Amino acid sequence: MRLRVVLLVLALVLAATAVVPVLLLGEDDDAVVAPAPPFNPCRAKAISWQPRIFVYKGFLSDDECDHLVTLAKKETMVAHNQSGYSSGRTSTGMFLKKRQDPVVSRIEERIAAWTFLPQENAENMQIQRYQHGQKYEPHRDQGLGYWVNQQLRPGGYRYATVLMYLSTVDKGGETVFPKAKGWESQPKDDTFSECAHKGLAVKPVKGDAVLFFSLHVDRELDPLSLHRSCPVIQGEKWSAPMWIHVRSYENPPVVDL
Repeated sequence: MRLRVVLLVLALVLAATAVVPVLLLGEDDDAVVAPAPPFNPCRAKAISWQPRIFVYKGFLSDDECDHLVTLAKKETMVAHNQSGYSSGRTSTGMFLKKRQDPVVSRIEERIAAWTFLPQENAENMQIQRYQHGQKYEPHRDQGLGYWVNQQLRPGGYRYATVLMYLSTVDKGGETVFPKAKGWESQPKDDTFSECAHKGLAVKPVKGDAVLFFSLHVDRELDPLSLHRSCPVIQGEKWSAPMWIHVRSYENPPVVDL
């Protein structure tokens, strides 16, 4: 009898101490957010060379996607068409902080490993939300019109864009490159929206990421990088673009006029 009591007490102590680490892990967002499988650049597939476009299936885990959406929902998301800078975009969005938490830092490191571009050249990650009918008209990412001289802009021109999809859209919401060479040969069925039939289209699938370059390797502007976000027809689109510049964006050098 005494032995049973001792064993019961021991079991209760072990159970109690086993709960403590679990509770502590729950307080650390990084501990409860499962990362994507180990980064493997071979998983990135080139879908175009003019312009250069690559798709990485499963770049983010479902947990990472949900974590980014949760961060955005805690903040005020601003309508882009009211910001004065993106008249062709009808979605809402907000920017995260650089290295905001362990999960964001991990994703930023993964982007740098994929692009071979330093983290300091990147802008803060933006979270975008497209609801029914919302879209982004054709545009290029290399620069924005309110900078008269893009070379004087912090970081210079945007060189590359990594666009991560945080949700799967039932229909619509595709990223389309209307000037991509040979886009007519891409097979499309009725699961693509009408908008997606007008260029090389990438469907928004949760966890996937698209890398494309707005400049050639000699830093000349690539007009073929024109792209758009098709209207969302069914579902909701969450995405996270990160724009990377030709030089440091965090600590831009002084440019002589």
